[in-house]
Amino acid sequence: MESVAEKKELESNNNANGDDAQPILDTSSPSSMSATADYTNANSNYSNKEARDFRERQARDLKAGLHPLKYKFVFWYTRRTPGVRTQTSYEDNIKKIVDFSTVEGFWVCYCHLARPSSLPSPTDLHIFKEGIRPLWEDSANCNGGKWIIRFKKVVSGRFWEDLVLALVGDQLDYGDNICGAVLSIRFNEDILSVWNRNASDHQAVMALRDAIKRHLKLPHSYVMEYKPHDASLRDNSSYRNTWLRG
Repeated sequence: MESVAEKKELESNNNANGDDAQPILDTSSPSSMSATADYTNANSNYSNKEARDFRERQARDLKAGLHPLKYKFVFWYTRRTPGVRTQTSYEDNIKKIVDFSTVEGFWVCYCHLARPSSLPSPTDLHIFKEGIRPLWEDSANCNGGKWIIRFKKVVSGRFWEDLVLALVGDQLDYGDNICGAVLSIRFNEDILSVWNRNASDHQAVMALRDAIKRHLKLPHSYVMEYKPHDASLRDNSSYRNTWLRG
């Protein structure tokens, strides 16, 4: 039975999104998002080479009249093959869609992406920082884990969009510890996960949980689960046998 919060959430979502066929787009978003990107203070969070590359990209984008983001992102798409997961088969199925590094570039990309409600099951949509592949085995991910939230399919598109905007705008706490996010389209539900670099940093892990709850305005009825990637590798499962609930 749905909780009162879920019913209100669903009614609000339906009023705002209609049949969820199109994203909610705010024509003022590019300017507001650039304010939250905080790219002017990013250099302290990068290595020397990353900082130099960032400054060069920032200078090019500003000269072109664009609004640079703190991070460059890549959208990926996976049409999952039913059966046992192997690293080779999974990597073969991951397809890069597009990358972007400015507010304007994001909106051009996002407006042309298919909405989650139109995608077949099983499918995964990924948004990750440039240089990080959406794989447990990637060097940026191997010591980390992910927070997991399960959604009814009718509301997953709205929460995915809110999370993408929070990531792109660098609005979540411990943003440097975040690798990316995944929306897994499944038959009976959709699963949203946020990946971080260090599963052993309890403070960062819990701060990320609280930031996700706050920015997505999750009803109290939703339970978040955390699972380290090394545990996923051992039991060959992304979402079963989670270690932490909160």
